[in-house]
Amino acid sequence: MAWMLCLYSQTLIAADPHPLIDPPRCFNHLGETVEYITRSASQGQVAAGMANRDLDGRPIIVRMNYDKADPAFQRFVDFHECAHHQVGHVDQPHPPRNSFDHLMNESIADCVAILRVREEANHTYSQVIEALTEAMSLVGFPKISTDSRLSNIENCYRKDSSSDAFIAGIIIEYEKH
Repeated sequence: MAWMLCLYSQTLIAADPHPLIDPPRCFNHLGETVEYITRSASQGQVAAGMANRDLDGRPIIVRMNYDKADPAFQRFVDFHECAHHQVGHVDQPHPPRNSFDHLMNESIADCVAILRVREEANHTYSQVIEALTEAMSLVGFPKISTDSRLSNIENCYRKDSSSDAFIAGIIIEYEKH
């Protein structure tokens, strides 16, 4: 059975279509290349990303309705979903939704994503935060959830660490258990 790990509704609704950005390179914790698949539906109003393995066991990220999100948000979602592959979440049993372990996985992926935005992307921190705040509001997240997530992202952005070093530390912690 394939485990789906979906960023807890990384969404953004937009009236006008946005250009699709090229996805970043992504390798999972086993060194396998992660393939991106883009899907769009004419009736779709929401942009979302999902990290998974396909039926043949290949690591993938499904990019759904990305034309509904601005480029900064597309990049953040790509980096977030890639992070689930990079630290091995996709190959672990999926924790119950909204459990401590699930929220920790999401926080880790957010941290890797914002570190990669800082290192690799031409988008500013404020562009990502603005889009994420709007997205979470549009899908109905309570303000306390949004504030908590943004606080984690801000703390990660200020880290004096690279995304590679952060990922290595997470993998070391997982190997202890």
